[in-house]
Amino acid sequence: MDLKQIEYIVKIAETGSITRAAEQLFITQSALNQQLLKLEQQLGIKLFVRHKHDMTPTSAGRVYLEYGENMLREKREAYNIIHDMAQSSLGDLRLTFSRERGIDMLVSTYPQFHRKFPGITLRPHEMFVVDQLNCLSRGDTDLGVVTVTEKQKVPDLEFELVRKEPLLLAIPRQNPRAVNPARPGTPLEELPYMEVDQCKDSPFVLMFPKSTMRQLIDRILKKADYHPYVLFESASIRALLTMVKNNMACTIVAGGYYRYQDKIAFYRIPGDPYWEMCITYKKGAYLNKAMLCYKDLIHDYFRIKDPLFVKK
Repeated sequence: MDLKQIEYIVKIAETGSITRAAEQLFITQSALNQQLLKLEQQLGIKLFVRHKHDMTPTSAGRVYLEYGENMLREKREAYNIIHDMAQSSLGDLRLTFSRERGIDMLVSTYPQFHRKFPGITLRPHEMFVVDQLNCLSRGDTDLGVVTVTEKQKVPDLEFELVRKEPLLLAIPRQNPRAVNPARPGTPLEELPYMEVDQCKDSPFVLMFPKSTMRQLIDRILKKADYHPYVLFESASIRALLTMVKNNMACTIVAGGYYRYQDKIAFYRIPGDPYWEMCITYKKGAYLNKAMLCYKDLIHDYFRIKDPLFVKK
């Protein structure tokens, strides 16, 4: 099996399109199509079913992809080990993170990483948690900064804890339900408790249904036997907090988003539900010097530059 050819077939499967795959591979659509037709002719079987708007692997295609992706992962790991042995700063590092805080972390950590490993190309990707875990399990991504629940920790991945973040109830300070709110800047441990059903008659804005945060929120609401009117759903926690600031609704957010807020009253939720922020990678994978360096930079960022607002 030709590794370059494998890369072509994997990219077609990833994008579901000859056109999109060719664009990402920086080759012509005609050349890529010819490569696929040539391979299918050599094998004597079709690897993809061609639909009107996309392409899906056949049974033979799935077998080819499974073994081909394993070969690409082994090649990558071999190169990582050899580069470390040669003490060279070559190759690339594929990093995935969630939206919003992920880009802040990238902007803060990348310059220091680039100074130390100028020959390493960093390939960052914003993804939802489910997509992050799938990419990490397949070996398509080297490191991920993920926020997960215990149930989401799959056995083929390592989850290195960065910190645990409590979930907080956020209410507009003008809302009559915001009883005895803590002063802005109060450490997380000293915030007062409030049951979520105390916000009756107030609409909620929530994360979109398939998000990890929403799964946790739904459990909290179910436990409280409370079914709020949901005014708005979003993939952006910052958008939700903006609506709370403007006295439009209440929400539930992670403690990592808690900062000095003079228009929002924050409350701890009884039972102290939380999620975990972890650095995640394939179990048993070789972590080269660049990966180890970036792991340390991530830990330092969330410990020093973006810490939880807690008592010193």
